[in-house]
Amino acid sequence: MSELGDRIEREARLIILRELTEQVDGRLNSISLAQPLDNYGIRRDRDWIATQLRKLAALGAIELMTAGTVLVARITAAGRDHVAERGVIEGVMRPSDFG
Repeated sequence: MSELGDRIEREARLIILRELTEQVDGRLNSISLAQPLDNYGIRRDRDWIATQLRKLAALGAIELMTAGTVLVARITAAGRDHVAERGVIEGVMRPSDFG
């Protein structure tokens, strides 16, 4: 994978975590996450977003559930710690490096 592609993926994972922290229940589905990513210029299809969610789940940043064909993500304590810069999750851009 290219360096740019890797950076986009790490940035997208941070955007996803940030969006989840802003939800009262810490949850969003894969369809709802497309808009915030698009707002940052990351326009990707549902499969790409699902891949990023699975990667975040593998890293312990979120938990995933399925509702039919839609993935529902819920942020974990580790994911919240990363966004608050109390911890680091490799493979996710650090909030201080974002922008």
